[in-house]
Amino acid sequence: MKTGKKLVILWTTDNPITSEKMVMLYAINSAIGNRWDEVTVIIWGASAQLAATSPLIQDKIEAALHHGVKVVACKGVAQQLQVTDKLTWLGVEVKSVGDLLTDALQQGYSVLSV
Repeated sequence: MKTGKKLVILWTTDNPITSEKMVMLYAINSAIGNRWDEVTVIIWGASAQLAATSPLIQDKIEAALHHGVKVVACKGVAQQLQVTDKLTWLGVEVKSVGDLLTDALQQGYSVLSV
C-alpha cells in the first residue's frame, strides 16, 4: 500500500454505464487492491438521483462500503431531489460536502471528477 495516498472521486454524472463501469469499478478495485490508503466517493448532483433509484448502482455502493470505501452525498442536493432517506438507508453519509472537497483539494488529495 502506498503511504499517505488519498483519493476522492467526485461523482456527478447520472450516466449509469459510467457510474457502474468507471466510478464504482475503480473505487471498489482500488480498495480491494490497496491502491490508495483512503478512497472516498462524493455523490454530488445528478448522481444522487441515480444512486437512489438504480438497484444496480445501489448494489455497487453497498459493495464499495463493504470494501472500505467511504461514500458521502451532498446534503443540499439530496434534500432538493428528495433522496436523503434512500441514500441514508444505503449507508451513504449525507452531509455538507463543500468543505470536504475543499479540504481534500487544499491538502493535496488526488481528486478524480466524473
